[in-house]
Amino acid sequence: QINFVACQLFALLAAFWFRIYLSPSHASSAVRHAFATLFGIYFAVFCFGWYSIHLFVLVMMNYGIMNMASIPNIHRYSFVVAMGYLTLCHISRIYIFHYGILTTDFSGPLMIITQKITTLACQLHDGIGRQAEELTAEQNRLAVKSRPSLLEYLSYLLNFMSIIAGPCSNYKDYIAFIEGRHVHMKLLEVNWKQKGYDRLPDPSPTGAVMYKLCITLVSLILFLTLTKNFPMEYIIDNEFLDKTPFLSRLGYLYVVTQAAKPKYYFAWTLADAVNNAAGYGFSGVDERGTFRWDLLSNLNIWNIETATSFKMYLENWNIQTAAWLKRVCYDRAPWYPTALTFILSALWHGIYPGYYFTFLTGILITLAARAIRNNCRHYFLSSVPLKIAYDVATWVVTQLAVSYTVAPFVMLAVEPTIKFYKSVYFHMHILSILVLLLLPIRPQAHSTRRAQNQAMLNSVKSK
Repeated sequence: QINFVACQLFALLAAFWFRIYLSPSHASSAVRHAFATLFGIYFAVFCFGWYSIHLFVLVMMNYGIMNMASIPNIHRYSFVVAMGYLTLCHISRIYIFHYGILTTDFSGPLMIITQKITTLACQLHDGIGRQAEELTAEQNRLAVKSRPSLLEYLSYLLNFMSIIAGPCSNYKDYIAFIEGRHVHMKLLEVNWKQKGYDRLPDPSPTGAVMYKLCITLVSLILFLTLTKNFPMEYIIDNEFLDKTPFLSRLGYLYVVTQAAKPKYYFAWTLADAVNNAAGYGFSGVDERGTFRWDLLSNLNIWNIETATSFKMYLENWNIQTAAWLKRVCYDRAPWYPTALTFILSALWHGIYPGYYFTFLTGILITLAARAIRNNCRHYFLSSVPLKIAYDVATWVVTQLAVSYTVAPFVMLAVEPTIKFYKSVYFHMHILSILVLLLLPIRPQAHSTRRAQNQAMLNSVKSK
């Protein structure tokens, strides 16, 4: 943890230096790629020692696949090799280190690199191996039209801004950043003459970085005070279970889940700030004319804490991983996209049994929540009081459902997970199953969209 914080703070300083002294106007793309790569390799070795060899082995294996595999299969081979290697490393950690969290835990960076490898492979497959009319608008926008050079490839996967804690970004966005086109492309989407500008503005990330550093400081304080005082293990303590009523146990479950969040808020927000400090992460201008630096943001804390649906919660938590799952799995799955996406998420996180309890439970609750929303929500939109009552009720249920779902993710092992679910009578599982049995399930938008795309493709081919 000390190495992680030290590296990220040093990366923050290096990012400011990189933006000022190695800006596209001062240095060539090759120099920027080389600097970002070399510093990233140094950080990996500093943090993980010889364990960092796993990162480099996976990177070079997939570089060979990217250059030798046929385009129709490049995304499949890359996915199998990257996920297979990651899974083997997860297995070795469980059986060798017995659920321990090591100071030399290299799995985090390996997980980020796996995301980037599979993202690039899918986008390369879209750009070279598929016709434009077969792609969605997003796939068209992100498609990569040519194989990257070795330097570009290494820079994308190993750059110092994201090698320690991510996030995963799209290859075309990263290359545009290195070449100095990143901000300019986003600014061109706005008619600046109508806003009274004679030329394109030059947005600075300094304000966004300072704001995000304030969030990391508050998150760190909360982590040092709350997290250790409200351990998740207490919810399965025998004395606690014997003396605490059911509703009080649910309330404490919510508290300990809240206490577990600050470490994620700290790590992800600091990683976002590092990228912004380097000048990466500009996402455009909002309706009020404010420059936005949230292209790489991994969470929206306000939307998480006020979420009134399971879907809304998941969309604002670990945002870049959710985007990766959507692009490599959900949008490409031939059937059961929701279930396959949750299973991939569990496999990517590791092989601790708790992960699978969490994500399999998540499938059930997501389907049940979708059925309730589709069948019931419209009855509460006729008046403001009804809508407020609906929002309050769904907020309470969402927060409790999330707490119920993620508890095994923290506890990891089978025995404490089963003990926890028994102590709360498997109530969310039972309620979700009853909802799915009693309420009609409407067709998913994913299936409808896939059918429409296929019909359009068939029409184009027939012409």
